[in-house]
Amino acid sequence: MRLRTSFLAFAFTIAAIFTAAAQDPIRGLDLTSPDMTTAEMTRGQVEEAVKTAPGGHGADFNGKRLSGLDLSGLDFSGADFHAARLNHTNLSHAKLDGATLDQAWALDADLTGASLVKASLFATQMAGARLDGANLTGSRVTADLTGAHLANARFEDANCSADEKNQSMGLMRATFKSADLSHADLTRANLARADLRFAKLSGANFAEATLREADASGADLRGAVLQGADTSGLDLDSARIDAASVPYLAKAIHLDRASKE
Repeated sequence: MRLRTSFLAFAFTIAAIFTAAAQDPIRGLDLTSPDMTTAEMTRGQVEEAVKTAPGGHGADFNGKRLSGLDLSGLDFSGADFHAARLNHTNLSHAKLDGATLDQAWALDADLTGASLVKASLFATQMAGARLDGANLTGSRVTADLTGAHLANARFEDANCSADEKNQSMGLMRATFKSADLSHADLTRANLARADLRFAKLSGANFAEATLREADASGADLRGAVLQGADTSGLDLDSARIDAASVPYLAKAIHLDRASKE
């Protein structure tokens, strides 16, 4: 019995380690390595790849190292950036409608004013990225956007809810921890179980959005529009809210611990 108990304890420990690693892929990774900081193509080569992509299909940049390039203003509609390296890449005002950025690395990337309508960002690493004014309407987002700049970004009808099908990888969900989403448009967006801790959400539009069981503890929700939003289970511990918004937050938890201004 003692041996079996020890084995079970060991198994649970190993499982916890793997779960933690899945949730924090940056741990133990050398972000200064050439794989994460250099490019294997020039802007001219990237433009040629886009130009010669088969009709009706986006260019293939699967796994490519494109970090640090200036790719601003290019049309990458439907392109495949799965597992690509885009760290510190300038994609401002680029068009990425319908593009796949699953498991891509875009740390501190500049996507200011970029269009990502109906794009797929599954397990995308985008901490510190700049997406002010970006359009993510109808996109699928389970990205890590910790500390990202998303002021005035558009998330109408976007699906930023937790992915319940990949529990073996840990909870895959949109992470906006400490991000700036001030005046962002999240009308009808699905943010169920999203991480919004300490996020700046002042003036954000959550009309008819789903915030069920999301974590907004420590977040600033002053001036946010919450009419018609599903806020059941929304964690507001230490959050800052308007007193006038309390009726829309009746189903939230820890409402008594929020600062009402």
